Amino acid sequence: MSMMEDEELEFADDLDAILHLTPEVQQAIEQVFPSQDPLDRADFNAVEYINTLFPTEQSLANIDDVVNKIRLKIRRLDDNIRTVVRGQTNVGQDGRQALEEAQVAIQQLFSKIKDIKDKAEKSEQMVKEITRDIKQLDHAKRHLTTSITTLNHLHMLAGGVDSLEAMTRRRQYGEVANLLQGVVNVLEHFQKYMGIPQIRQLSERVKAVQSELGTQILADFEESFPSQGSKKPGGPSNVLRDACLVANVLEPRIKQEIIKKFIRQHLSEYLVLFQENQDVAWLDKIDRRYAWIKRQLVDYEEKYSRMFPAEWCMTERIAVEFCHVTRAELAKLMRARAREIEVKLLLFAIQRTTNFEGLLIKRFSGCTLNDGVPKKVESPLDATNPFLEDEPGEDAVSEKEEELDKPRKPKAPENPFHGIVSKCFEPHLYVYIESQDKNLGELIDRFVADFRAQGPPKPGSEEGGAVLPSCADLFVYYKKCMVQCSQLSTGEPMIALTTIFQKYLREYAWKILSGNLPKNSSSSGGGLTISSLLKEKEGSEVAKFTVDELCLVCSILSTAEYCLATTQQLEEKLKEKVEKSLAERINLTSEMDTFSTVISNSIQLLVQDLDAACDPALTAMSKMPWQSVEHVGDQSPYVTSIIMHIKQNVPIIRDNLASTRKYFTQFCIKFINSFIPKFINHLFRCKPVSMVGAEQLLLDTHSLKTVLLDLPSIGCQVLRKAPASYTKIVVKGMTRAEMILKVVMAPHEPPVVFVDNYIKLLADGNPETFQKILDMKALKRSEQSSMLDLFRQRLPTPPSGGDSGPTLSFNAPTPEQESSRIRKLEKLIKKRL
Repeated sequence: MSMMEDEELEFADDLDAILHLTPEVQQAIEQVFPSQDPLDRADFNAVEYINTLFPTEQSLANIDDVVNKIRLKIRRLDDNIRTVVRGQTNVGQDGRQALEEAQVAIQQLFSKIKDIKDKAEKSEQMVKEITRDIKQLDHAKRHLTTSITTLNHLHMLAGGVDSLEAMTRRRQYGEVANLLQGVVNVLEHFQKYMGIPQIRQLSERVKAVQSELGTQILADFEESFPSQGSKKPGGPSNVLRDACLVANVLEPRIKQEIIKKFIRQHLSEYLVLFQENQDVAWLDKIDRRYAWIKRQLVDYEEKYSRMFPAEWCMTERIAVEFCHVTRAELAKLMRARAREIEVKLLLFAIQRTTNFEGLLIKRFSGCTLNDGVPKKVESPLDATNPFLEDEPGEDAVSEKEEELDKPRKPKAPENPFHGIVSKCFEPHLYVYIESQDKNLGELIDRFVADFRAQGPPKPGSEEGGAVLPSCADLFVYYKKCMVQCSQLSTGEPMIALTTIFQKYLREYAWKILSGNLPKNSSSSGGGLTISSLLKEKEGSEVAKFTVDELCLVCSILSTAEYCLATTQQLEEKLKEKVEKSLAERINLTSEMDTFSTVISNSIQLLVQDLDAACDPALTAMSKMPWQSVEHVGDQSPYVTSIIMHIKQNVPIIRDNLASTRKYFTQFCIKFINSFIPKFINHLFRCKPVSMVGAEQLLLDTHSLKTVLLDLPSIGCQVLRKAPASYTKIVVKGMTRAEMILKVVMAPHEPPVVFVDNYIKLLADGNPETFQKILDMKALKRSEQSSMLDLFRQRLPTPPSGGDSGPTLSFNAPTPEQESSRIRKLEKLIKKRL
């Protein structure tokens, strides 16, 4: 029994060595024949398998059943293997038989393919023979057709040349016109046969006929319309009409000669009637020139319109040649009599000429002009503002402009005939420019006289604070001149007119606006200038403007703003009207700067007036005995005086500058920028100041601060928030004044605490400011000296690389912190009261 087991083990080892498969093969087998049987696993272990079957000693009782099952399984596998082996016995023989049958089938297929190929080659050869015959027939047909066509053309050409020569001798132009074009077209087909002598001879005969026809037709026209003498009334119009049809076929020179001779003969009478020495030749009778050509064109339409082909546009050519002759004659005549040209006469002639040019575009297309292409129509100028459609303005200004625009509307459309005659007037437009210079000078003088006669606008009237009516009149006149001049010329005269505009814009700014600003009554002498008014002289007493004068300043300011905006629009319109190459020479920046200066001067005058009105109150503040004030009461009388002046002036200025809010804001900002530093300077003059006096000054400063914050809307029923930039300046300036008074109120003992408190509150490293505060506290000179030394020692060291100036940058308290401190101080004052 043991020997059999040993033999089985050895057989298993040998079998395992033989059937050892690679992992790839094993994986492929598992994919093709998936199995869950442990015996089929590649890593099968017999010991583990047996342990699985008999996990315990008790399970060995069933060993015989397990062995029988395994033997039964082995027997089944042997039967399956035996069946498979027996099934493969006849496979080789069947395969050889199938291979032989396949070889026989291939040989039969090859034989059939060869037969098909032979038949295809025979068919291809047959097709080639057939197509070769067809191609030969096609070539023969094409050559035969070409030969027949060429022979027909040759027959037509030969016959046509004979007929042309005969018809030319008989002057049968009607038949010649039809035949000649056909002969010329046929001759084009023989260009490649010109090497043949007979063809070349026919071509030369055709050229000879064309040359003879041209000479003959010109002679016929010369006979019918001789250059000298009058026209023959009974000219052969039918013959000449056919001759024109022949000329269309001949070279263009013949046609041009006919047109030139006819037009020259047609205008010969004009040159005689309007010679330079004739009275009707001068500009005052220029209408007769245009009336004459109108009659001639009507006469041409009646007598000769059917003689010339419609595509020749003879009527337009006559009119165009008349324009060229007229322009040359008028230019020569005006050069000879330049001194006799007056502006009215010149404008009359230009107006009649431009009207005639307008009639030409209605009647003709301009196709005979070299540069005759109608231009795009420009949009007409608006009626509400001389230069801008959407410009808002006063009602009076708009109504006046609309009224002046109705009689004469600018001529917007351009035409190819524009300037064809009127160009000759351009060298003499200096007369028009000089006239406009004179008219504008008289207009400015009238504006000055009217202003002096009517006086300034009355407060509460519609004109109060509004744009001066003369401003609208000036720009409406400018618009009229610009449109009129652009119709005459878009070249150098427009540049000259722009120079005139600039001159009188400056004069209007000087004589009407700056010249009528109110003068300060405290100034001596009559030669007062605006610059002297604006110089601030500390301590001088300036009389306050009346309500009329305030309204006048506001009205001048509004007018200057209108002029500034309209001048910019005027510059844009001038650049549109003038030639593009000259547009860069139009620059009204200097004039706009002039109006900006008037605006600045007007604002400064308003600021100066209100500032000067507050000066007596500030002077009274500095002269009050603040050291002897015993208790804190209501606001001081000087504060009441300042508030009264503000309430008197600001509402008037605001109402009169309602249409220009930005300049009212500028006025408010400039006033506080002037008033607050002056108020702080007067604070420093209040010395000595006691503790109670400083508290009273602090209360007054807070009252002023409240009024200044509400200054833009003071006395107004509708409360409007002040601009943030304005509020920031007021808070910053008045907070500094409050900090100065807080430092004055602080005890100066101990000195170190006082100096540190000053540096913290004022953030000012200037020793002069510190000296002024010490003067307000009325300290002794010895104490001041020690304080200044301590101040210099306690100053923070400036950062490296920074400017070593006396004023240093510190972290100042915010406005919110200061407002809370002010409220605490007010509560303290109320408790003491």
